Amino acid sequence: MGNAQEKPPGGGGGAASADQATAGSGTRSGGGSSGGKPHMAPQKGAVNGTQRENSPAGGQEKKEDSPAVDTSYLDAPAGALPPHLARLKNEGNHLFKHGQFGDALEKYTQAIEGCAEAGIDSPEDLCILYSNRAACYLKEGNSTDCIQDCNKALELQPYSLKPLLRRAMAYESLERYRKAYVDYKTVLQLDTGIQAAHDSIHRLTKMLIEQDGPEWRQKLPEIPVVPLSVQLQHREKPISIEQAQARAARAAQEEARRKEAHFTLLKQEGNSLVKKGHFQEALEKYSECLAIKPDECALHTNRAICLLKLNRFEEARQDCDSALQLEPNNKKAFYRRALAFKGLQDYLSASSDLQEVLRLDPNVREAEQELEVVTGLLRQSLMDNTVHTPRV
Repeated sequence: MGNAQEKPPGGGGGAASADQATAGSGTRSGGGSSGGKPHMAPQKGAVNGTQRENSPAGGQEKKEDSPAVDTSYLDAPAGALPPHLARLKNEGNHLFKHGQFGDALEKYTQAIEGCAEAGIDSPEDLCILYSNRAACYLKEGNSTDCIQDCNKALELQPYSLKPLLRRAMAYESLERYRKAYVDYKTVLQLDTGIQAAHDSIHRLTKMLIEQDGPEWRQKLPEIPVVPLSVQLQHREKPISIEQAQARAARAAQEEARRKEAHFTLLKQEGNSLVKKGHFQEALEKYSECLAIKPDECALHTNRAICLLKLNRFEEARQDCDSALQLEPNNKKAFYRRALAFKGLQDYLSASSDLQEVLRLDPNVREAEQELEVVTGLLRQSLMDNTVHTPRV
């Protein structure tokens, strides 16, 4: 059947679902027993070869009753299906959720055949059954039969989302990329929040460009336009928790991408303005960037340049402090803080920061030159303080 793969053991198809019980008595070959005598199996009711005592009441010990399995889900209503077919569908759903795809497939097949035998004409219910069986085929790697069931489902309910999505996945697994692309595009007309479809479109676009070249779009089958009435009908349906979570995740990803793009643009504009000497405008760009990413060290050191050029030394020092909290060995932060200390006439602190720069990297020529200047200013300030200090 198509490109069907062998079902895994225990996956339905008539095999016994329970292990057969071993005999409780009899003998085994005693190749390893002492004296060469056959080893007798313990008698029923014995533990470690010792006869178990009867219970105080004189009877045999009773096994504890195993907890009852809840099968109420089997009786849940399923559209317009009669109870015996609804039960098959519900059992298939339960098996599918627990990864028993072969067994689930059998249940869906029985339900489909039961509908035909009972003359049930319910396109919506049949569409769901074919779509569910298609999901089983897809899980088992049988893409050809998956596509056939999706086609039947879509004949019954055109523009049904799940059969479209499953058929797209099956087409992609068979490397029929153009048809897969068309189905994913149709799915997104119905629901733009399906992340798997967005990811697949992105992936298939690259593959089609490699396969068909720049004219790849012209080689695609026609993408059907979903009628507006169908789109509105689909959007009015209550969404599941999984769909809501997927939409929220996609919205969060889009917001993160938007912020990242805005951040990159602001940073580039700030860098360009610094090169042009427009320090006030650059400072504003870096401040906007820091509102988005307050923990990016380079933004603090970049804004510190602007503040130094604008003679706002205390604010420049604060930015360098923030940078050093993020990266304690950042040479630029030490160097620019030294310049801020110099502007604040705190020459001793400036000298200390410049020496730290040279400890981290002895080849920073600017730090050597600035240290000479700051040392001279420190010496001069000490002499000035000595001259103006009255002798006691």
